[in-house]
Amino acid sequence: MSQPFNTVFAIYDNMTHLDFTGPHQVLCRLPGATTLVASRDGGDVTAEGNLVFGHTRKLSEIDRCDLLCVPGGVTATEVALDASFVDEIQRLGRQAKYVTSVCTGSLILGAAGLLRGKRAACHWAWRDLLTEFDATPDDARVVRDGNTFTGGGVTAGIDFAFTMVAEIAGEAVAKSLTLGYEYAPAPPFPCGRPELADPATLAFVSGNMQQAMDLRRAEARKAGDRMRAQASAA
Repeated sequence: MSQPFNTVFAIYDNMTHLDFTGPHQVLCRLPGATTLVASRDGGDVTAEGNLVFGHTRKLSEIDRCDLLCVPGGVTATEVALDASFVDEIQRLGRQAKYVTSVCTGSLILGAAGLLRGKRAACHWAWRDLLTEFDATPDDARVVRDGNTFTGGGVTAGIDFAFTMVAEIAGEAVAKSLTLGYEYAPAPPFPCGRPELADPATLAFVSGNMQQAMDLRRAEARKAGDRMRAQASAA
C-alpha cells in the first residue's frame, strides 16, 4: 500500500476475545499498516475468561482510521446502550474507509446507526436482533454491503480478516498469509452451524442461548430506539 493504513479495534470488557484476537492476528500483518487497540476509557480491558488486554488507547483520542473493527461478546447489547462508546464508534465509522465487525459486534455497529438499510452478519443465535437497527440479517459467514464487512460468529472473524486483507492488499498477500498461518480448518466436530448440528446439540445450545434472549432483545430494542431518535434529531 502506497499510503499509510490505520486499523482500529474497538474493544470492551467481557468481549469474546477470539472475536478480537483472530482478526487482529491477521490484520496486523497488513503491509505498511498500523494497528491500534482502543477502548472507551483506555487502559486495561478484561475479556471473557479474565484475559486482560493492557495499555489500550482511548477511542476519543483517535482522530480517524481507515478500518474500524468491533468484536462481539456476551455484553454486546449492553455495550450498545453505552452512549459514550457507541458515539465514538459512530464518529470513527462515519469517516472510515471500511466499517467492520465480528459476531455480535454488528449489533454495536447497528446501535451506532452504521447498518441502517444494510445486510449484515452476526452470530446465528442473535442474528435476528439486527432488525432492531433497521438492518437485514444475512446468514453468510462474511457479508459485504458497500464499505461494510461483517463476520458471523466468533471463528468467522478469521475468514473475515483474510477477506479484508484481499480487499486492501490484494489476493496474493491474503494467500501468503493463509499459508503462513497454516489456515486449513478441519474441525473434529463439523457441527459449527445450526444446519450442520445434530438435533440434540442444536436443542441444547439453543436452549442455553434462549435464556439470555429476552434481556438481549430488550437491550437491542432500547439501543435501536436511541439510534433512530438520534438520527431524527440530526
